[in-house]
Amino acid sequence: ASGSGKSTLMHILGLLDVPDSGQFRLMGKEVGKLSGDELATLRNNVAGFVFQQFHLLSRMSTIDNVMLPCIYSDERGDFRADALKRLEMVGLGHRVTHRPNQMSGGEQQRVAIARALIRDPMIIFADEPTGNLDTKNSHEIMRILTDLHRQGKTIVMVTHEPDIAEYAGRVITMKDGKIIEDRKRDGMAFQPEAKPDGMKIAHQPLFKPSRMVGFMVQAFQSITSNKVRTLLSVLGILVGVASVIAMMALGTGAKASMEERLKSMGSNLLSIRGGSARIGGAARGSGTFTRFTAQDAEAIRELAPLVNRVSGEVSGSAQLVYQDKNWNSSVDGVEYAYGQMRSVIPVAGRWFTRDEIQTRRKVAIVGTTVVSELFGNEDPVGKSIKVNRINFTIIGIAPPKGFAGRRDQDDVVLIPVTTAMHRVLGKDYFDNIYVEVSSAGNIEPAKQAIDALIRKRHKLQADDEDSFNIRDMTEFQQMLSATTETMSMLLGSIAAISLVVGGIGIMNIMLVSVTERTREIGLRKAIGARKGDIMLQFLIESVGMTLTGGIIGIAVGVGVSVMLATFAGWAVKTSMFSVVLATGFSVLIGLFFGLWPARKAATLKPVEALRYE
Repeated sequence: ASGSGKSTLMHILGLLDVPDSGQFRLMGKEVGKLSGDELATLRNNVAGFVFQQFHLLSRMSTIDNVMLPCIYSDERGDFRADALKRLEMVGLGHRVTHRPNQMSGGEQQRVAIARALIRDPMIIFADEPTGNLDTKNSHEIMRILTDLHRQGKTIVMVTHEPDIAEYAGRVITMKDGKIIEDRKRDGMAFQPEAKPDGMKIAHQPLFKPSRMVGFMVQAFQSITSNKVRTLLSVLGILVGVASVIAMMALGTGAKASMEERLKSMGSNLLSIRGGSARIGGAARGSGTFTRFTAQDAEAIRELAPLVNRVSGEVSGSAQLVYQDKNWNSSVDGVEYAYGQMRSVIPVAGRWFTRDEIQTRRKVAIVGTTVVSELFGNEDPVGKSIKVNRINFTIIGIAPPKGFAGRRDQDDVVLIPVTTAMHRVLGKDYFDNIYVEVSSAGNIEPAKQAIDALIRKRHKLQADDEDSFNIRDMTEFQQMLSATTETMSMLLGSIAAISLVVGGIGIMNIMLVSVTERTREIGLRKAIGARKGDIMLQFLIESVGMTLTGGIIGIAVGVGVSVMLATFAGWAVKTSMFSVVLATGFSVLIGLFFGLWPARKAATLKPVEALRYE
């Protein structure tokens, strides 16, 4: 009768549970003193289970269901051939590839029997094996169990049905947790030739290659069994990884672009301008102004070896005319050293000669914007243009430098400083003097020496308001670098947050999966899965999803970066570091957020899991 304790006794005998008191010895081992992993090893090697509810995994084929206990075994062999042999033994050799939902109840129970036999156990525990079957199938199942008994297998069966109990050689009747009758039938019991009196329980490593392959196959089957849920889980990681790749590509590209622009400004460069220094756009002084002459530049050159090169510069604007086209542009008059100091090496044509500067020649080097506006696809080198109605011959094209703030650095015409001062702009002073310091370590000494020199030459007292300022490009570079790094950190943080959100989504899905697959976990433990096996399998599933999302996310992130570079013209640069980081972070997310669900699954007790509704 129900509630008599027969199932509890079956669970204790089958090592699915341990007694609260008393002793139970199996093959010389005190079961109550065995660890969970030792009990699992015994279940895998000694016991085979046939359940009333069959407990076949719907996502797996017949033969895969039969082979399931083998992945928790430490033995090697042709498990598929063994499984096929067992299926033929129960009359299902022709149903190898069918799924459980394609089979009748009787066929499903025969698959369960084949699964119980795959590890060639000494004892088969059958918990109401005919409870869900009709009369014909019930007697067919009992015929199979009887044949197994004749072959030397010990069959322990629980049933409510007297006619099924008559198949047994020994019938034990229970009521209210007590045995009220123990009846033997003559000639029905098979007597084994030898009685096992003990066995050793070997502790095999968890990360054995054969086990890992089996776990990966199981994880793949589990992941692909619910494609929509898996897709939604993977999508969160995909978006996160793609964000990491794209954001880091933007940050790295911006940094590289900034470094290129800083490089174009020249290294170890000082800029000396007339007027007081400005902070936040406001002048510190009352507006006094120092005008620099060619003699000032020559005096600064004499500060060698602190300085390497010096170039005066005058600036203005002019109207440019070529044939029927005109364009308003900036005009910069520069000296010979300017090209090397500011990395203005013509991409076509040549730089000025010293003679052209000394003789005030009317030659010009134009920026790429000027070329585009006046010449289109025509080669401008050798052509003549008017600069404020004065004819100039173009001798070169300046390299592209892009924008600096709002200023287009390529919308410029460079001419000899002497020509600019005396023929075009009408100035007798320099607007700016660029100084290239010999080394980064000499920047501060050079600034101090130049400051003292200019004050002396222009008779400025120590307490006079500043009428000039010396700007250090290194400070500007550091400011831009800090800004770029801050932007990269911000972009990376946003991407990391989206990746963590994706990880939380994976954890939620895995927790739902553990709940839905509670009976499956109970089955796996019943057929020999250890705590570590269950935990590892769920972790592999979690990491598998995050890694899949990570790999696809990398491809999407790179694609987005290419699109931004191609269509938006943004500076992007995908680095191998970001790819490795995103991949590694995906795995860590899978491990971290999969750990709790995996641990929850691993700690379930076999009996409670099998009974879960």
